[in-house]
Amino acid sequence: MLAGVVDIVAGMFGTPGNLLGVLDEMDSLLSIAVGGVGLMVVTMVVVRASRGVRDETADSSSAVERSISVEGDNPGVALTGDGATAVNVGRVDVAGDVRVEPRPQVPTRPVQLAPRTPLLLGREEVVAEVGRRLRRGPGRPCVVVIYGLGGVGKTSVAVEYAHRHQNDYRLVWQLPATDAAVLSVAFARLAALLGVRETEDPADPVDQVHAALAASPEPWLLIFDNAPDADTVRRFLPPAGPGHVLVTSRSGSWPPEQGLELPVLDPDPAVDLVLARSGQEDAVSAAAVAVELGALPLALEQAAAFMAETGLRPAEYLELLHDQRAELLGQGQPWGYRERITTTWQLSFDNLARTSPQAIALLRVLSCCSHEPIPYQLLLSPLDGRAPREVLAADVRRQRAYGRLPGRRLRRVRELRPWLSAVMALQELPSDPLAVNAAVSALRGHSLISHPADGMASVHRLVQAVTLDRLPPQEQQRWRDVAAMLLESVLPDDPADPAGWPRYAELLPHILTVLTPMSAGTGKTAQYLGASGDYRTARALYEEIGEALAGRLGPEHPSTLTARHELARWTGELGDAAAARRQYANLLAIRQRVSGAEHPDTLTVRHELARWTGELGDVVAARDMYAGLLVVRERVSGAEHPDTLTVRHELARWTGELGDPVAARDQYAALLPVRERVSGSEHPDTLTARANLAYWIGRAGDPAAARDQYAALLPIRERVLGPDHPATRSTREQLAYWTERA
Repeated sequence: MLAGVVDIVAGMFGTPGNLLGVLDEMDSLLSIAVGGVGLMVVTMVVVRASRGVRDETADSSSAVERSISVEGDNPGVALTGDGATAVNVGRVDVAGDVRVEPRPQVPTRPVQLAPRTPLLLGREEVVAEVGRRLRRGPGRPCVVVIYGLGGVGKTSVAVEYAHRHQNDYRLVWQLPATDAAVLSVAFARLAALLGVRETEDPADPVDQVHAALAASPEPWLLIFDNAPDADTVRRFLPPAGPGHVLVTSRSGSWPPEQGLELPVLDPDPAVDLVLARSGQEDAVSAAAVAVELGALPLALEQAAAFMAETGLRPAEYLELLHDQRAELLGQGQPWGYRERITTTWQLSFDNLARTSPQAIALLRVLSCCSHEPIPYQLLLSPLDGRAPREVLAADVRRQRAYGRLPGRRLRRVRELRPWLSAVMALQELPSDPLAVNAAVSALRGHSLISHPADGMASVHRLVQAVTLDRLPPQEQQRWRDVAAMLLESVLPDDPADPAGWPRYAELLPHILTVLTPMSAGTGKTAQYLGASGDYRTARALYEEIGEALAGRLGPEHPSTLTARHELARWTGELGDAAAARRQYANLLAIRQRVSGAEHPDTLTVRHELARWTGELGDVVAARDMYAGLLVVRERVSGAEHPDTLTVRHELARWTGELGDPVAARDQYAALLPVRERVSGSEHPDTLTARANLAYWIGRAGDPAAARDQYAALLPIRERVLGPDHPATRSTREQLAYWTERA
């Protein structure tokens, strides 16, 4: 490098003597010519001679101009010694008498994008919708926010759009938006690339980039990836210019006109993704895996990667998922994702634990429920204005009323321990409406729940799984007990009353997920199912209840015998009258021995045994059994007790079946006003009495009156029981029959 300096300076001063006289003025200049790597740009340095050295061709009063060549990689300010002029190391066109041609400008089109996903399935319509919104969005620049649950593929959609349309833009730049400081650094790099920022420039790089984008004559695209919320990126969004802005975020708190929520995959592309990534061909098992993983792209990629790595078939993976879910969700490296299911929501959990502990508590309760929409406002309503100990006391009374508590004191204390632990957890939950809404808003801010509507929200099944798997087993059980207590608190008291059926229907998936067969709520739900016409599910549920009660309380405990009674009943309603009569005959002997011959529960078994005896064709025996039972019922329960009225109802029926329709008609005519007074005009038992009265009116020879009775009854049954209830369908059929007969 020094040889280059000597050559240039010699050219300027002509003689070695003159050259040596100048060199001692250049000590500091020479010191900056080393230490770099590669070739530094040429710079012009103007030095004023201080020791009488003059250029022979120059005027005696003029300064000597000297040019040097500087090598290395030393950006910054260069000083050439005493009396030197400081210049920025940069580019010059002239070095002494030699003109250096400027470096030619290379055309550039700045593009910074992550690689596109090799196989983006099921997102064609979403990518197209992003394009439509960007083109038709109000104002410029147009902003579209793709938001949703972590792992749903937001970045993949944004990057895919950018790759497909990068030729439509002069600039395409993807910026990391997880942190404001990191985003500022990214803007500084972009400003330098755009040529609007110099070294040691004190100007704000965000303002510089905004200015360049505002002045751009050509369109541009910025992608703010993984923004935690709107506040983090608000000051970075370009205010002007012919461009588009895409934001990906887990937060759902964006203006509706900007937000585009990304759902999980539809079933078919979810299966295709599993098969394509894993190299397997079992579509049926792959569909089951997709359902179990909630069709979340990250989970599907991870599962398929694990299958590809290990050679597991989808059916084998599914079996492992059932047995070792927590461990398996940490395996497999998904393509295009930095994290796995077990870690992707960790930052959200940590943030909520720090800023909104009540939101974490609420998420734990919701994670114990089904992945179907959860009526969270209803579930939390028992806490509004009531202390947790009051909620506990009400639940204990409920369990005792349904015979779910052991008789011995020691066992009762042991059974109460989970409740006492649950009371502590109840105190962590939001109780008043403002606190509930704040907790829901915090969860929504991380897309951990779906968009709330009408007091309901859903939680992805893997969010539920990871939320619970992060807790030790004892803590998991504590939150399940809390969810069960809240659920039992909001179940209607009378499962046979149609007014409460809509709530049971709304809560059914969560009841089946949260409550155990031992709980009172499960028994009430089974009663609701049978009363509302779902005999098959009612029978299956009572089978589980009976087995659980027999194992916990004993085979002859009153609650166990009640479950056996209901199991026999719904077995008969499903069409197996012989099995129903056999089960009731076996049960009657136990009831008489345990409870006594005239105990109300024993009389109820006698009632059902008589009924199914008649259903099997022994009409005389059925009529006689009911006649004998009525006397006992009236003495034990009273003449107008609902159970006594039920016996009168069945006695009238079997009297008619024996060939005396007139007597049956008259008995129902006498029974109906009592039923209306005792149970209400629209109670299902009252409606059944009206239907039987209409039937026996027709059988007694007046088909027109029967038709009119059924015509008046049908709209009531449709409103009270629903159009598809078996009793409603029967009424419709009878109306058609008697209309034809009339």
